[in-house]
This record gives sequence, structure tokens and C-alpha cells, in this order.
Amino acid sequence: LGPKLNIAILTGDQEQDYDAQRLKSAGARVKQLNTGSSCHLDASMIERELGLFIKPEPHLLIIENVGNLVCPAAFDLGEAMKIALLSCTEGEDKPSKYPLLFSEASLTKMDLVPHLDWNLALCEKHIRQVNPSAPIFPMSARTDTGLAPWLSFIESGMRNQVA
Repeated sequence: LGPKLNIAILTGDQEQDYDAQRLKSAGARVKQLNTGSSCHLDASMIERELGLFIKPEPHLLIIENVGNLVCPAAFDLGEAMKIALLSCTEGEDKPSKYPLLFSEASLTKMDLVPHLDWNLALCEKHIRQVNPSAPIFPMSARTDTGLAPWLSFIESGMRNQVA
């Protein structure tokens, strides 16, 4: 993404701000939203931040919802697209078990694959059962594998929103 792109990140968890701390240490503009006993962020939580944290208006707002595979997918936050992040340690079958979450695009964290009995082709098969045309981005945070196609996907999505 362009070097002068204004990106804001809202990250949600029930308690603590560990994700926000990690993102801030990488240079991101981020705000933690804690939900307490709730399992997801909702539109009213996001709306409260629109006039506070999200100024100036970002080119890209990333909402990282509470980290489970069920609740976050069911709630409309006004987002242009939903992205599911699947860690290979969760198993190849998660897209079939939680189809709502994997019905749009999918990122697959691949760093641990060499150490696991995990099959990318089988995982892709499960994703294709949920959405035959969903973009899939196998990625590695350690090697940057898959980062360029992912960023291109985000940029094209941003252009489509403006057009």
C-alpha cells in the first residue's frame, strides 16, 4: 500500500490490549476496544470511534474483531468487505464448520505448516465448498510470502469502493 496511505486499525477483544500493543510497536495507528463479556464488536462500538479515534478520516479502516470463528461474522459493522484469517493450527475443516466467516475472502497463516500435518489443498477444498470464488491468500508473516498479492487485493478493493 502507498507510503502515505492513512490507515487506522480498531482491534477488539474481551479484555486486555495485547494485540493493540503489538500493532503499535510495528508503527500502526491503532485503538483497542474491549467488549467485556460480549463475543464481538458491534456497529455502535465502531460508530462511537468514528468521530474520536478515526480522525482524520483514514483511507483504509481495518476492524479486527474479537478472535473467534462464530460471532464476528454475523454482525454488520458497515464494512466494505470481511476477511477471515485462518491459522493452519485450527485445521483444514474450519471453513466448512464456520461457513459464514469464510464466505468472502480468506487469509491463511502458513508459518507453522512445515511443523504440522496440514494440507493446504484440503483447506482450499473446504473454502471452495463455502464460496467457490473466494480469494485465498496463503501468507507468512516471517517470510512475507503472499504479502504482495494480498496488498494488491486490498488496493483493488479500495479502488472499487471509491469508484
